[in-house]
Amino acid sequence: MAIAERMLRAAKLESELYEEVEKDESATMEALYVVVIVALASGIGAALSGAARGNVVLALIGGVIAAVLGWVVWAAITYFIGTRLLGGTATLGEMLRTLGYAQAPGVLRIFAFIPGLGTLISIVVAIWMLVAGVIAIRQALDFSTGRAIVTVLLGWLAALILSVVLALLGLGAAFIVGGA
Repeated sequence: MAIAERMLRAAKLESELYEEVEKDESATMEALYVVVIVALASGIGAALSGAARGNVVLALIGGVIAAVLGWVVWAAITYFIGTRLLGGTATLGEMLRTLGYAQAPGVLRIFAFIPGLGTLISIVVAIWMLVAGVIAIRQALDFSTGRAIVTVLLGWLAALILSVVLALLGLGAAFIVGGA
């Protein structure tokens, strides 16, 4: 199945798509590609809006690296919380695949440069990605929407604490919370 078709289905919030990629171990690289595509679209939108400062190519590369690291950290945090604290069943690979595809609506951030609409688009896309993330976590961990929401909230709090601790240590980790 084409990655674009899967991304569209993920953006449509189709639970069946998240079940499909959860089970498809070959979709881990596809999920990585989704994260990279979304990061590039976001970077291009920022560059076109003038929000990107300095060397745009380096900013795009840094954005992709931060997005990939954020994806992996977010998947690990939600995997730990969901399986160890809330009784869900999943593998880290399942979390990576479903959460990678949950970022699919982020391609619309390429339109962030549109005057008057860019900010609204960014806000709508952020909420859309959050809802997709809850569905992805629910499907990957095989539990209720309520537990998925709790996982997201606890995961966000854990990522925020980790980010602050790393920042205090001088290591910086803004990508962690930003990737969540």
